[in-house]
Parts: sequence; C-alpha cells; structure tokens
Amino acid sequence: MAVEVSVIATSALGDRSYLASDGQVAIVVDPQRDIDRVMYLAGEKGVRITHVVETHIHNDYVSGGLELARITGAQYLVAAADEVRFDRIPVSDGDQVAVSDSMRLRVVATPGHTFHHLSYVLDEATDGDWQPTGVFTGGSLLFGTTGRTDLLGKQHAHELAHHQHASARRLADLLPDGAEVWPTHGFGSFCSASQSDAPESTIGREKAKNQVLRLAGEEFVAETLGGLDAYPAYYAHMGVANFAGPAPVDLTPVTRADAAELRERIAEGQWVVDLRHRKAYAASHLAGTVSLGLDGPMSTWLGWLIDWGAPITLLADTPEQVADAQRELVRIGIDRPAAQATGAAEEWATEPRQVRELRMADFPALAAARAGNTPAGLPAADVVLDVRMTNEWKAGHVGGAAHVPLPDLPKRLTDLPAGTVWVHCGSGYRATAAASLLANAGREVVVIDDTFDQAQAAGLEIVTEA
Repeated sequence: MAVEVSVIATSALGDRSYLASDGQVAIVVDPQRDIDRVMYLAGEKGVRITHVVETHIHNDYVSGGLELARITGAQYLVAAADEVRFDRIPVSDGDQVAVSDSMRLRVVATPGHTFHHLSYVLDEATDGDWQPTGVFTGGSLLFGTTGRTDLLGKQHAHELAHHQHASARRLADLLPDGAEVWPTHGFGSFCSASQSDAPESTIGREKAKNQVLRLAGEEFVAETLGGLDAYPAYYAHMGVANFAGPAPVDLTPVTRADAAELRERIAEGQWVVDLRHRKAYAASHLAGTVSLGLDGPMSTWLGWLIDWGAPITLLADTPEQVADAQRELVRIGIDRPAAQATGAAEEWATEPRQVRELRMADFPALAAARAGNTPAGLPAADVVLDVRMTNEWKAGHVGGAAHVPLPDLPKRLTDLPAGTVWVHCGSGYRATAAASLLANAGREVVVIDDTFDQAQAAGLEIVTEA
C-alpha cells in the first residue's frame, strides 16, 4: 500500500495535525490535546501509531503528543535543543528515523517560528530507493505565507524572521517541486503571518506563490514584521504547559447550574458564556452573559478576553454543544468549566426581567441612521464602534467610527463616547460578543449583523490607512 497522509483539522484554531500511514503503522504529527480523534482515525484505518512527532513547542494550543505517545507506546520525537521536562526521543538536524520498510522521516532544522523548529521530510520506499513524498513544515513554510516570528517576544522577531527566510529556502532547495507541503498552521491560526491562500500545496507551487521564496531576505523581513497584528493573550500560557508536559484531558460532563446559581455567578462578575448562535442570543438571552457562539472561533476569543484562570460557565441549547465547547477549551488549557446549563434562556432566569433582547441591524440601516433617517424601532447611531483587529481597520474602515479591537474592549469600555453604540466587525460574530459586553456595562447597543464588504455598497464612506 502506498503511503497515505490524512489531515485532522482543528478549524476553530486554524491548525492541522496529520496521520501518515503505510497500511500497517502510522506517524502522527503535531496532535491536538483531544487525542481520541487521532486514535479513532488510526483504528478506522487499522494502523498502529509507532511515532508521534512535534515540529516545535506550540504557542497556540496545548499538545496531545505526550499523552498520545504514553497511551500508544509510540516514540515521541521532540527537538533535542528544547529543554522539556519529560522523557522524549531527542532529534536534531540530519537525523533519519526509520518508521517501517516503506516509510522514514528525515529531520530538517527550520528555525524561524521558534528557535529550535524542525520540519520532517516523509520519504517513501520506491523500487529499492527512497523518494520524498512531502514535508511536515509546522510553522515554517505555510501555504502562501510563513509562521509568524514574534511569538517568543518582539526582541527576537527580527532575528527569527531572517531564520524563517533561510529555512523556507532550505526546504525549497532540498525538495523536488512535486513534494507536498503539510503545515500545521495557516488556516486561520494567529500563528500564521498571514492567512492561507490554498487548501493544499507543493514545493513548486510555493516557489511560484510564496513571498518568502520570491523576496530577498531584508525585503521579506520588513514585509513580514510590518504586517503582524496582535495575537491571543492566552498564547503566553501554551508554551509553558507544553514545556512542562500537559496532563491528560477530562471531558466528562460539567456540573449543572440552576437559575439561582447562574444569577449568583453573574452577580460575582464571572464569565457566563452563551454558546448559541448570535441570532438566538439576540432574540432572548440571560442578562449578564457574553455571546460567543460555537459557530465561530469561540475558544480563541474567550481565551483572549478572560483573565487567565477565571471561572467559566457555559450555556447552550443541548448537552452536546456544551461537550463540543469543553473539547475546544481543553485545547487551549481551559480544562474544567465551573458549571453549565442547557435549554432556553427563560429557564436560566429567576425572574422575567433577567431575560433581555439585543437589537440587530445591517449596514444599510447604519447608513440611513447616519443620514438622519433611522429605521423604525432602532435608536440613533451616536457612536459607531469597529471591533476588528488593527490590520483590518487599516485596510478600510467606516469614516468617523471609533476603533477598539475586541480583545481590548473589556478594559476600554469607559473610553467610548456617550450615547447609543452601533457595533460592527467583519461578519457579526465579534460584534455580538462586543455588544454583549457593552450591554452588560449598561450601554444601549445595536449589533450590525452584516459583512463589512457591504458597508461601502450601503453608501458609507470607507477610509483606508497606509
């Protein structure tokens, strides 16, 4: 059987893990913490996991590699230069790892995303010789971009950007154009310097499309560092957990809270998160809660917004949605929510006045309101608030709007001018989260539940910054 590489996508975090197998044994690359997904796939394919490899010590999620290796008895390959506090097989540039008669790995040092980052070339036995099938690139060479170089601190970003340029070119020189590229990051992950431009790629395609292989070193460094935006605050805790050796996860059901307990938790200022779609939240929700629906990157924004270690209570339509949220949260080291409740918003309240609505509009309604023709049932647009990230704002924003990126909003609620706030983002997801925070602070608010590309078509002035 030919070597087969399967993708295990974690779309909420914008990452991919991989299972490469020859029909008998398998290699797992950069597994997420909920390893049951990996073991299910291996069982489905009837293969035994013999090797688990890490391209680097991850900054955006807690790894499942150590636990997967423990359970399966697989060899756990981690860069020798990384001073981890657990047993592993240390590997370095130039090492070759025999996996089976038909598969082997070659270790290639590709610093840039981190100082000790490794890539792994997957060779397949063909007619008595070895041929490279592809390369697991982690946070080095991505689809149309590279991994960002500032996650270990801004003081290292320039040096690591130079390393990143050299590492990508090393891979391009080492491998044939037809070799597959299998990155871990780049599918919405904040570990990526920019977003992926394709669902799959090869070395040849990257030579034609990727700026890291088309620009000289200093040009690449300047362009890369100039384009970096903020990254999630919880990243500060991921590397610490991964160096220490993450504990197994506990995905058993969370303690159920009744209406009285929910009211108490909200009164204490705890995070009570409504996982339902934003339209359901707008129609009816428990006052004091925050909207972060499971239909978007809930764990990324929650992990970024909270004070680390704060108790979190989850609200959802069904127990299955709570379980899905638990799975997302353990990936970023939030192991056990404090409580949960399911059902309808009215069941979570001790009295009817605790249930409230959130008004929604679109960009044409905003344009009408700013022109003095506020649609019936909506308040005047005294303040327009854009909660997108800084790079999004610079690329184009509504003239006269205030700008506070969503992660900064909890600490800047008092910075906004008085009056009714009409809040928008790029699609409505972040705007609804922001609106819930504003409403909890006593502000009158309207969510613009619309895509930003409709703003100019609605007649709103769009301003860009160089």
